[in-house]
Amino acid sequence: MVASRKNNQTENSFDIEEEVEFLSKTQIKAQAEELQKLGTSLVHLGPSALAKIPMDAELLEAVMLARKILRKKEGYRRQLQLIGKLMRSRDVTPIEQALLTIKSSHKKATNAFHKIEELRDKIITEGDSKIESTLVEYPLLDRQKLRQLFRQAQKQQADNKAPKASREMFKYLKDVIIG
Repeated sequence: MVASRKNNQTENSFDIEEEVEFLSKTQIKAQAEELQKLGTSLVHLGPSALAKIPMDAELLEAVMLARKILRKKEGYRRQLQLIGKLMRSRDVTPIEQALLTIKSSHKKATNAFHKIEELRDKIITEGDSKIESTLVEYPLLDRQKLRQLFRQAQKQQADNKAPKASREMFKYLKDVIIG
């Protein structure tokens, strides 16, 4: 009976050890490189975007220093390594979420601009029929102004002049549709 108890104890201690996940040196290195890449993306953010990232004073100071020494290659590399090291001891999930939010909002704005550019181009090529369908979709637009810009853009294309009216139409559409 004593032998079976010892056997159970060794099996239980073995089970506990299996639950702990051991990382190889390669996996640790890969995680460190990922955190360093995350730190690099923090360094390259603009001041307003950086203000939206939740980080403590020590990490913020390291990021700001890296921004200052960006042109000094070896010092910059070491500073990025320090940022990666600092991030290893922190929960980086809020930082990653904030970065994702910033990138997605930028992507949404870019997509909205592309849609407005396409709309402008269709108005210039299709004319009154596209103006009417656009007015149905966006009733805040002014029919007279759109037609005037359409005629000016057509004339400028025919005369091979700079597309001033086309740019004005884009700005007008952007101001009314996006706000």
